[in-house]
Amino acid sequence: MTLANLAKTAVAGTTLAFVGLMGMLIGSPRSRADNNDNDSDDAKVQEGLAISPVPLNLAGKDRDLVGLGSYIVNAQAICNDCHALFPPPPTGVSAEYTPTGNPYLLLAPAGPFSGRIQVNPATYLGGGNDFGPFGPGIDIVSRNLTPDRTGQPEGGHSLSDFMTIMRTGADLDHLHPTCSASRTTNCLPAPLNGNVLQVMPWPIFRNMSDHELQAIYEFLSAIPCIDTVVPGQPQLRNQCH
Repeated sequence: MTLANLAKTAVAGTTLAFVGLMGMLIGSPRSRADNNDNDSDDAKVQEGLAISPVPLNLAGKDRDLVGLGSYIVNAQAICNDCHALFPPPPTGVSAEYTPTGNPYLLLAPAGPFSGRIQVNPATYLGGGNDFGPFGPGIDIVSRNLTPDRTGQPEGGHSLSDFMTIMRTGADLDHLHPTCSASRTTNCLPAPLNGNVLQVMPWPIFRNMSDHELQAIYEFLSAIPCIDTVVPGQPQLRNQCH
């Protein structure tokens, strides 16, 4: 990897971390307008349940945790911006929203946007967003966060695994280890650390409380499974049935 590419990588990671942080700080404009008691967990729970873009399976789940997790994921941390499918150019139109619900497109009649924002449930947190090359033949692609056949999110990771990922950035799937004399393919060239997730702003998210991270996990456990086929990622763990 050239110095220019390394610089590009560092800037991309820093930018995404900044975006994640700003999303957490800014919060939801709708919540700020509608809820005078926006700082309370109860207000966030109710708002979170209301703004979930997909139906939630609350059977056996802690409803308050699911609601709080939805508020964090959908009103603060902008998780779907990275974990929804984003096709490469020339179209460049994200599948994060439905065609008529995409606020980045021209408003009708000049364009398809209806004026009502609508997240695409068919791609919601299903992964597959390609962030481009980080080394020879290596693209960083966002993971599928939806539950697998076990009902556990993020490809079947336990809550303990999820906490480790969010606190340390550990890539428990070891998809792209650091290149070495014995490993020259499907690896990340130094000084990139192949043991941790690249691009994902875990250095920001690690500052969340245990309660907040548990709420995110509970919410991800309650959303529908999506069978996104992501090249190079373990598919059995992403299967819904």
